[in-house]
Amino acid sequence: MIPSHEELIAFARDSLGLSQDVEADLTPFTGRGSDRTYFRFRWNTGNSAILVHYQPARTENTYYADIAAFLLDHDIPVPKTIRHDRKRCFLVMDDLGDADLRALRNLPWETRKTPYQKTLAIAHRLHSIPEHSFPSDHVTLAEAFGPNMYRWERNYFKDNFIAGLCRIELEPILERALEKELASLAERLTGDKRCLVHRDLQAPNVMIYQSDPYLIDFQGMRFGSRFYDLGSLLCDPFAPLNGNERQELMAYYFELSKPDYDWDNFQDLFWDAAAQRLMQALGAYGYLSQTRGLKNYLLQVPAGLRNLRLAAENAVSLSLLLDICAMCENALYDSHFESRISDLELEDSHETP
Repeated sequence: MIPSHEELIAFARDSLGLSQDVEADLTPFTGRGSDRTYFRFRWNTGNSAILVHYQPARTENTYYADIAAFLLDHDIPVPKTIRHDRKRCFLVMDDLGDADLRALRNLPWETRKTPYQKTLAIAHRLHSIPEHSFPSDHVTLAEAFGPNMYRWERNYFKDNFIAGLCRIELEPILERALEKELASLAERLTGDKRCLVHRDLQAPNVMIYQSDPYLIDFQGMRFGSRFYDLGSLLCDPFAPLNGNERQELMAYYFELSKPDYDWDNFQDLFWDAAAQRLMQALGAYGYLSQTRGLKNYLLQVPAGLRNLRLAAENAVSLSLLLDICAMCENALYDSHFESRISDLELEDSHETP
């Protein structure tokens, strides 16, 4: 049940200790792909907080507040939770503004580099928390990455992107061969040392507040390969990096992670994980645009598909996935996808002040 505007305002006032005579307003965030509803609550002049109402049917949503407290205890910068009402599924938290890594994408590299390096340093701090010290008795996480989760992600990609968006029906022999190739990819990633991963470390989920990065949308945190986070951030369709920029950031994280990996092994795992993450992301763009009607997610498809092809080219053994990328590119070209993207970009430019 969606709460009323009055109920939301009343909860925010109560959480922040504001009397009824304090002038306040509530503005919803629009166009988000999650099943959480976000609002900016403003009062007086210049004061604000973020109010969230989440759907408990998606269990990950109920994990957010406990994970946030855990991260703050380990000096991982995230928004501070002001109040959490588990029964009504409300959260009030600090407002970090509107600037994220995506907002920096058109600035010179020398300006963007430091925020990216700071974000990678935060990610490394997260990845370095010992698994044996994680308080699993009172902080619940989503299912760890492993054969089941990787299988779910590649099926999500096949169903929502290859079949759903590109309208490609794979021949059974190709389907079986692709499944074998992607199952081997999952085995390679499962063999990497497990650590805590954000799981959705992309530019829109890294807020820049007073020149420092803060992580948000971490309710899907789980144990897995750190390279999933690296591939997610450095091959992010929302804020594309060129080859030199990506290589510089890979080398930066590699220096932080010595002596756990040699450079060749590091690069192999990076491209494997980038391919895995990009399959999940493209599956999400297909699902959100086709099933949820959020057409703006189509804007990320060209960069996402280019990066998936790049990852497949650089990975040790993803030749069939590379062929699938070419098939998808041809299918989207034949369906006049580029003209649809141009129309969306035009709409987006008119809506952006």
